[in-house]
Amino acid sequence: MNNNRFKIGENEISHNSKTYFIADIAANHDGDLEKAKELIYMAKEAGADAAKFQHFKAKTIVSDYGFKNLGSKSSHQKTWKKSVYDVYKDAEVPLSWTQTLYETCQKANIDFFTSPYDIKEIEDINKYVPAYKVGSGDITFHDIVMKMAQYQKPILVATGASKIDEVINLMAKIKQINKNIVLMQCNTNYTANNENFKYIQLNVLKAYAQMFPNAILGLSDHTLGHTTVLGAVALGAKVIEKHFTDNNNLEGPDHKFSMNPKTWKEMVDRTRELEYALGDSIKKVEDNEKETHILQRRCLRASKDLKAGETITEDMIEALRPAPKGAILPCDIYEILGKTLNNDLILGSELKWSDIKNA
Repeated sequence: MNNNRFKIGENEISHNSKTYFIADIAANHDGDLEKAKELIYMAKEAGADAAKFQHFKAKTIVSDYGFKNLGSKSSHQKTWKKSVYDVYKDAEVPLSWTQTLYETCQKANIDFFTSPYDIKEIEDINKYVPAYKVGSGDITFHDIVMKMAQYQKPILVATGASKIDEVINLMAKIKQINKNIVLMQCNTNYTANNENFKYIQLNVLKAYAQMFPNAILGLSDHTLGHTTVLGAVALGAKVIEKHFTDNNNLEGPDHKFSMNPKTWKEMVDRTRELEYALGDSIKKVEDNEKETHILQRRCLRASKDLKAGETITEDMIEALRPAPKGAILPCDIYEILGKTLNNDLILGSELKWSDIKNA
């Protein structure tokens, strides 16, 4: 059993906690601080627990030369109208925004944290965030991950487009200095194509649960709809990250596959229903079943009028609904055959143990 528990802000993250939802605003602020602030409030209203940003400067995360000379390997970026470098330039979250974003999250009563893609900015960001998120692309950039991990704050690790040995290697390093880890299955195809469902591999969460029993499971997802999220929650994921926008029709690298306020609220509502439905794994008669427990079960009833002193034979009794409390159940029939009746019974009446001599 995973007994690890910690907090992100005021929210408990544990094997038994409710699902924690992160709205990744990412590039959807479109370079506008005021829009970023509006998205924070929208995310909170839609049911998000955290608003997440991505701190970077284009020059600290992408090589303009590298992408221009990469050839045909462009994935979702082939639809961009600008160069990769220019798109990242437009999506920068300046360090100067951080105080304002943090204060806005406080006013909105939503957690603020970030994926820093500039190792030099982590120390400046640290005072504002209760947790860090490692993007999938940095799973082999151990220096930046360990810089985040050293602050002993919860660290969320996405594992998209990675091999299991890379995950094992990074987890071993993080666990040496930080035990509060959320390990997130992820698929890093951002095309919003329904074909992507066959690549999501939610069952990797089962493997993670066995291999890293003290990690909290999570999902960083880029598929449309709610199927992937609900499947992950059913498999034990307690942290869900999805991109968030106010309008899926806007231009930009992230708007098309993001959740909007309406679909985000639907996702949270369906997840809360699922959490109720999953329950606590203890099999019992539930409060809403107590009447049907009586109405639908059979008990042993007299198939004719019976007299005290008669020896009970199989033709004297039959198994019929309902089964009130104290009635003898059909599974106990062989405990009473051949026994003597203590009391008279009329046709249809239930047998109780007090009706059986020496029962």
